[in-house]
Amino acid sequence: MESAGRAAFRVLRQRWPRAQYITVYCGRGNNGGDGYVLARLASLCGLPVRLVSLGTATTPEARAAEQGALSVGLIPEPHSQTLLKETEVVVDALLGIGASGNLREPLASIVADINQSGGACLALDIPSGLNADTGAPLGSAVSADVTVTFIRNKPGLITGQGVDYAGEVVIEDLQVSEESNGAVKVLQPWGFRISESWVRQIMPVRPNSAHKGVAGYLLVVGGGPGMAGAPVLAGCAALRMGSGRVSIACHPDSRSAAAARCPELMVNGVTSPSELTGLLEGVDVVVVGPGLGQTVWAREMYSVCRDAEVRKVVDADGLNLLAQSPKRLNGSLLTPHPGEAARLAGLSVREVQATRPIIAENLASQFDATCVLKGAGTLVAKGDHPVMACDRGHSGMAAPGMGDVLSGVIGALWAQGVSEYEAAGAGVWLHAVAAERAGAAAGAFGMCASDLNPFLRELRSEMSVGE
Repeated sequence: MESAGRAAFRVLRQRWPRAQYITVYCGRGNNGGDGYVLARLASLCGLPVRLVSLGTATTPEARAAEQGALSVGLIPEPHSQTLLKETEVVVDALLGIGASGNLREPLASIVADINQSGGACLALDIPSGLNADTGAPLGSAVSADVTVTFIRNKPGLITGQGVDYAGEVVIEDLQVSEESNGAVKVLQPWGFRISESWVRQIMPVRPNSAHKGVAGYLLVVGGGPGMAGAPVLAGCAALRMGSGRVSIACHPDSRSAAAARCPELMVNGVTSPSELTGLLEGVDVVVVGPGLGQTVWAREMYSVCRDAEVRKVVDADGLNLLAQSPKRLNGSLLTPHPGEAARLAGLSVREVQATRPIIAENLASQFDATCVLKGAGTLVAKGDHPVMACDRGHSGMAAPGMGDVLSGVIGALWAQGVSEYEAAGAGVWLHAVAAERAGAAAGAFGMCASDLNPFLRELRSEMSVGE
């Protein structure tokens, strides 16, 4: 607790070096104890500190920290909006990671007042009212500018609405090892955050003698009438990710439009299941769903892909058709956004977003597949493997076709020899970072999915040093 409070105070001084008026809100548990340590240290450094307490600390450690704050002359005072208006930085040490159930009064009103105060906010470990496991607010939650979290990162700070409440996340490990360390017993990690170093390690490397026949053959099945763009987006992204060959199987009405978009794609107008069966021969991976639709033709194409003994990425309308007739897909890869995940799970979108990690794992188990649950803090789940979380990207990615691009990226990596689980994780990270670079180049708003292509190519080269 002493280490946590010191680390949090250090972050406060680094982020707001000129702040003079600090108010620390302390709960009754150990999170409040961290706040008491910070308040004591700030006072000893000569900063004007005001302390708001929800009551006497309830644990021995927190009581000792509380006494330490009182011993330097800090006197708790009642919460008020006037107090907040006089504050430059609010320190949220009200609730820790064990909170459950919607916030009750007076805590709910205090959180609302903190959020409306207009001042900066530093949250300790996790913003009060945010579920540490799912990123869902417990009715309401503190909206922090910076969250300093201790020992290890928390899923709720990375995924779902948690990214909006947490602000910038600073991890302070407090020098706790992976094993038990004194009184602190570190739990086994639930998952891991996808990092650049991890992506570099698993990216496929090709010898100088490589030719397109050994660089992966991807088939994209989709493009119903009026939807030729979606499979083209997936196919172009796959080419930029290094696929040796990419074909599209689309409705005959979409063939001309699809072929005109990208001359490097082989475009086939398919009218019957037997024609598609012939195209599936020799492909390494099939991506089924981009722009597929739900017509009779679409259902026939989907059924052929579903039943074929081929590695498959199921996206978009492929997922909607799967939801209508659920079937275990034996090692395939699903890429649902929250709406598609809701249909697959038989839940509402609100329920999916409130329990994203659980939903991702459940869908992976239900369909015997790797599940990529898209959205803020995309998650990748597969059976006994650790869940992967991606903290890259931005809101500019909320644009048509982004999912089509992602399915092409993942399919391309899988076709080039990366496992489906690793292809999913690396693909999600590369897709998000490409969007960051596209946003840095021209702004996030108004971004189109095809804007990512030059940056996907750039990243593919950067990440594959040995090529």
